[in-house]
Amino acid sequence: MLTQRQLSLQYLAQTSNSPIALEIVKAEGVYLYDLLGKEYIDLISGISVSNVGHRHPKVVKAIKEQLDKYMHLMVYGEYIQSPQVLLAQKLVENLPSSLNNVYLVNSGSEAIEGALKLAKRFTRRTEIIAFKNAYHGSTQGALSIMGNEEMKNPFRPLLSDITFLEYNNISQLNHISNKTACVIAETVQGEAGVIVPNKEFFVALRKKCNENGAILILDEIQTGFGRTGSLFCFQQFGIVPDIITIAKGMGGGMPIGAFIASKEMMNSLADNPALAHITTFGGNPVCCAAALATLNVILEENLSNEALNKEKIFRTLLKHPKIKSIYGRGLLLAIEWNENINNIELINRCINKGVIVDWFLFCANRMRIAPPLTITPAEIEKSCHIIIDCIEN
Repeated sequence: MLTQRQLSLQYLAQTSNSPIALEIVKAEGVYLYDLLGKEYIDLISGISVSNVGHRHPKVVKAIKEQLDKYMHLMVYGEYIQSPQVLLAQKLVENLPSSLNNVYLVNSGSEAIEGALKLAKRFTRRTEIIAFKNAYHGSTQGALSIMGNEEMKNPFRPLLSDITFLEYNNISQLNHISNKTACVIAETVQGEAGVIVPNKEFFVALRKKCNENGAILILDEIQTGFGRTGSLFCFQQFGIVPDIITIAKGMGGGMPIGAFIASKEMMNSLADNPALAHITTFGGNPVCCAAALATLNVILEENLSNEALNKEKIFRTLLKHPKIKSIYGRGLLLAIEWNENINNIELINRCINKGVIVDWFLFCANRMRIAPPLTITPAEIEKSCHIIIDCIEN
């Protein structure tokens, strides 16, 4: 009889030839448990998804309560559904006044696709400016603005009229012109190895977009919902984008995303033609209920500030001659090695010792740390001791 692992490899399409292939049977808080009962501390949160921890009681309660009422009813935008309304209202209440209209989707990639369409529709321009080493998803449009040719080349032709600039380089912003529909940037570049830009870069970017009538889209898919020390990372740079995209940590473990802009801008998707951007499952009421509960937990427990406090603990404990530097902000961190360390081998060693860490698509010598924001100081200490032990042995 085949094991679940063998059946998984046989019947489920794989994204690589070397999946981690842990068989997890339970998750709670910062812990995962495999088939044999082994406990793992999850230091990656399913790639920045489980910001409030796995199966947070308030999120589970909200899901169960909504399941008792209804699940899917109709394609997005046709019926008035309370979970959608309450979630959108809560999001807008915690954003600048110009970001006052929410379009709910199922994922980060969908949010990116919607944001790009909105910018082109509203400006009636076609040029998109993105950044080298950017990652925004893997659907056709999102792949087109990915700043890594190796990942894109097998799928060409992709969208045309896209220009790539160097991230955090103010001198290159002169490429933005009155032909530019939008500029899209991550508030922190994730897959590049957690690159935090200078505040001056985003201030200059906002100014250049204003001067040319270009839409500024900020990708908050990985940085949002408290992970970098504020509810949304752009709030730390003293600017307001025209559109933000969100997902990942939004749903507390449920699949949901959104792009948010002004009502004036969003209205351009509603006619000429009508239904030009629609989704069947976007704004699923169960996912919206989970997302509202997640947002409330983050706000009520001040998890954004907790992320900053816990960043300090990681930086204090992760000290070793082989650690060159720690990049990032809040609980989105990357360890860069000082010596010629086999990053993948070390990651696998940590996983075998019960600490789940990961690598980055576009940065081979850095290790990802992005735990649930609910991780305790004791759990951080235990994790760091295991990582240091794996470095030494």
